[in-house]
Amino acid sequence: MQTGTVITLGLYFALMIAIGVFAQRRGTADSAGYLLAGRNLPPAVAALSAGASDMSGWLLLGLPGALYAAGLVEAWIGIGLFVGALINWIVVAPRLRTQTQELGDALTIPQFLANRFPEKALALRLVSALVIVLFFTVYTAAGLVGGGKLFATSFAGLFAGWAVSPYMAGIVITATVVVAYTMIGGFLAVSLTDFVQGMIMLLALVLMPLVVMFGEGGRSGASVVELGPSFLSFTEGLTLIGWLSAVSWGLGYFGQPHIIVRFMAIRSLRDVATARWIGMSWMAVCLAGAIGVGLTGRAYVERNGLTLADPETIFIFLADTLFHPFVTGFLLAALLAAIMSTVSSQLLVSSSSLTEDFYRLFLRRGASERELVMVSRGGVLLVALAAILVAGDPDSQVLGLVANAWAGFGAAFGPMILLALTWRGTTGAGALAGLVTGAAVVGGWIALGWNASFLGGAGVYEIIPGFAASAAAVVLVSLATGRSRPVSQA
Repeated sequence: MQTGTVITLGLYFALMIAIGVFAQRRGTADSAGYLLAGRNLPPAVAALSAGASDMSGWLLLGLPGALYAAGLVEAWIGIGLFVGALINWIVVAPRLRTQTQELGDALTIPQFLANRFPEKALALRLVSALVIVLFFTVYTAAGLVGGGKLFATSFAGLFAGWAVSPYMAGIVITATVVVAYTMIGGFLAVSLTDFVQGMIMLLALVLMPLVVMFGEGGRSGASVVELGPSFLSFTEGLTLIGWLSAVSWGLGYFGQPHIIVRFMAIRSLRDVATARWIGMSWMAVCLAGAIGVGLTGRAYVERNGLTLADPETIFIFLADTLFHPFVTGFLLAALLAAIMSTVSSQLLVSSSSLTEDFYRLFLRRGASERELVMVSRGGVLLVALAAILVAGDPDSQVLGLVANAWAGFGAAFGPMILLALTWRGTTGAGALAGLVTGAAVVGGWIALGWNASFLGGAGVYEIIPGFAASAAAVVLVSLATGRSRPVSQA
């Protein structure tokens, strides 16, 4: 049974490497080409690249798993994300595309902040780059955990007698393929593979719920109704704090470097609107499909008297149980696509910060473009190795790791980016204060365990206090320091 699945996955891996080689031949000779594809992404590629790099394995593991375990009430996370992504495309995308080019043609978010606030340039580049590398190591690890779970669930027999577990083998294989095409082809390879992976994810998330509902054992969707009104309710057991913690995921969009860097690379300002509608349409279908996988998967398992130890593996379980091996390979490729599209983006953004905001700034100001590209490739490998170490625990939860990293970026960068792009009164001191405050509050909230339990009740998602504290810090310190710079009206 596994032969056909392995063949399909092998073809998928080969396609990703081939895209990397194609992108390398299109031009990665200088930093602008390697790190930002020459700011020449077509709107469809930019849109699906932003979406695919955003969703990660969370879309096919974490969200369906949450729906499987708790019911439709968990859909509020998806609703909050959709609203946040739409606002991000409307407010941040056009302004960031314009201002990053106008202010010194910045290639990275830290570089843009330094150009926007020259009075705090060095501190902003250093601190923001540190936050990026730190949180992206955790975020990348979350993706690799997904790859490990896939191989441990579907291919355990292939690794019998190996010195490493199927889980670790999955992590290493996933990381190796991603590192290969990212190192070879840079940002263009990452964006083109994201586009292809986004289409694979879309097809899989439309296909699977339909087959589960109307195929053998699904009884035309009647089994979903049998789950009961409480399981299919948007409000069953929902508290105000629980609702806020769910929808506040949308706040994170404004501060995710691996997503907003796509806005910097769109071909022109005019293409932003086109990309927005392509991206949001893709996101709506994919979120609905992921919710459908969770609900129909729970219904299928209950109706057929089956058991599932880990809810986050429901997509893998259904792919293995219901489909021909070649189709199973395609569905598992969709899961890997979700994982790899995000991991590759995070590796490249981390590498760009290591290269532009550490190496070039502190070690080799006169480095040649060829040297910088080589250093960027080395940075990809370095961050990947660190993420493999973090992902080594097979008990890691994808949704939990993603939630921590998402909150860290959203609180540290979100208010600062929004205000830097829209408020003339934002100062360098205010931006720096918001960056540090947001990261510190999120880290402290997690360390104190208040994201799990707050004041004896349910936990409060750390992005809420982190985002609020960061925004207050930007505004208050900016008002106190009082100097401003012009803001583009794009």
